[in-house]
Amino acid sequence: MREGIHPEYHHESVVKCACGNTFTTGSVKEELKVEICSKCHPFFTGKQKIMDIGGRVDKFKKRFNLDEK
Repeated sequence: MREGIHPEYHHESVVKCACGNTFTTGSVKEELKVEICSKCHPFFTGKQKIMDIGGRVDKFKKRFNLDEK
């Protein structure tokens, strides 16, 4: 590897989310600001909703005989 072309790596970078959650990770920046993290993201909190646009979910269930019982 060539000398002098790589950024300085920080092992204790602080990540701050808009929800107020903070945690440390490794990065080339000392501080990172994010809008959404695993603490407030709907996928990780279990609040994600399936969007049924044009009956796609029903069409899929009908095609593969996946009737809810």
